[in-house]
Amino acid sequence: MRLSISHDTTYHYEDQVRNSIQYLRMTPHDSERQRVLSWQLTLPRPVRAQLDPYGNILHVLTLEEPHESILIGARGQVEIDEQHEAEHESRSALPFLRFTRLTEADEALREFAKLQSHSRPDRSGLIDLMHALNAHISYQPGSTAVETSAAQAFAGGVGVCQDHAHAFLACARSLGIPARYVSGYLFTDSEDHLASHAWAEAWLDDAWYSFDVTNCLAKPERHLKLAVGLDYLDACPVRGMRRGGGVEQMHAHVEVAPLIQVQQQ
Repeated sequence: MRLSISHDTTYHYEDQVRNSIQYLRMTPHDSERQRVLSWQLTLPRPVRAQLDPYGNILHVLTLEEPHESILIGARGQVEIDEQHEAEHESRSALPFLRFTRLTEADEALREFAKLQSHSRPDRSGLIDLMHALNAHISYQPGSTAVETSAAQAFAGGVGVCQDHAHAFLACARSLGIPARYVSGYLFTDSEDHLASHAWAEAWLDDAWYSFDVTNCLAKPERHLKLAVGLDYLDACPVRGMRRGGGVEQMHAHVEVAPLIQVQQQ
């Protein structure tokens, strides 16, 4: 499947921002299951690409002059191998056993992980865990914030894809399975979920396998990966800091659509 992506994010500020810095992980890279056909960022100024510690493509946008808004755009086309379920990497998976503030497993999450996986540290056990988390944490936009931890979302019983991913990471790591946060895009016919998406990957049998708790999908047929990390803070598409500006308003518009392939006669 070939996907076409259009992603625009606009920031408006109440007052002038004196200076700002934005860390952008909005560029996918080639892997076993995805091939980037074309990709372009639209930024206020040219920025050089680099790799972060997790192998993500990172652009650092620094604006030192006063400004009242920022427009960040990403467009491209990517081919997804729908039959490819796992991805192999030479990097060690061991760093993804580490808990963070957002993915710390409290006693409730640890017990839930053992019970729902039937203490099976394999793919079938994690698929059962994925379904159980989906049932326990109801999808409810606006119910949590970016600083909400896995334990808080689990206790409240509501959240969004970010919370589903964090809860899965907490559970998997508590079982001794390396797991990482994934940000990217999802093509879906449903209007219930945003095209900009987050899910998790777990290291099993020397490969990374996907677990999309929000949609109960263990096969990434329509998922386009942007970045990975220990949690949301490592892998979110845009993360920044600024001096001044007052109240911030952010508007994001994302479109993910299948690219129709024309067969030559």
